[in-house]
Amino acid sequence: MTKFIMKEKDQNRIGIVILAAGNSSRLGQPKQLLGYKDSTLLKNTIAEASLVSDAKIIVVTGANNQLIEEELDPSIIKVSFNPDWESGMSSSIVNGLKKILNLYPDCENCIFAVCDQPYVSSLVFENLIEEHHKTRKGITASAYSGTLGTPVLFNKKYFDELLELKGQEGAKK
Repeated sequence: MTKFIMKEKDQNRIGIVILAAGNSSRLGQPKQLLGYKDSTLLKNTIAEASLVSDAKIIVVTGANNQLIEEELDPSIIKVSFNPDWESGMSSSIVNGLKKILNLYPDCENCIFAVCDQPYVSSLVFENLIEEHHKTRKGITASAYSGTLGTPVLFNKKYFDELLELKGQEGAKK
């Protein structure tokens, strides 16, 4: 698969935050580590995100962080542990965005993805970036089954609002 080539001015300015902090209570085991395509759901998402040229990838862990972090390659991604993972997805969004901005302060756009969408591909990430460049909209979301959801791209003009999120829901509103 070919890597998406971003315009020179946008290189090193896209972050991808993969949310992997939940405890999978209904499943009874970490869904991040469920087998998929000779790998795991989380590793599949990381592999697809890493095909996006020059993207900076952060994985936010929480529950089962030690088990999950043992499976990750720090040469490909950075990991950020969210000690407040039990308070909901918004805390992981805030945690991941803070880590991106701390490590890469010139980040212009950030894509948030969850780790349990097995059919997510680099093409989905690339389409979000392309659509953002075409429309210049501050938020570009994926659409499926009549709803909007992840992965979703936020322009930096929304970073302050994202950093104020609280509760279970995340950034949908």
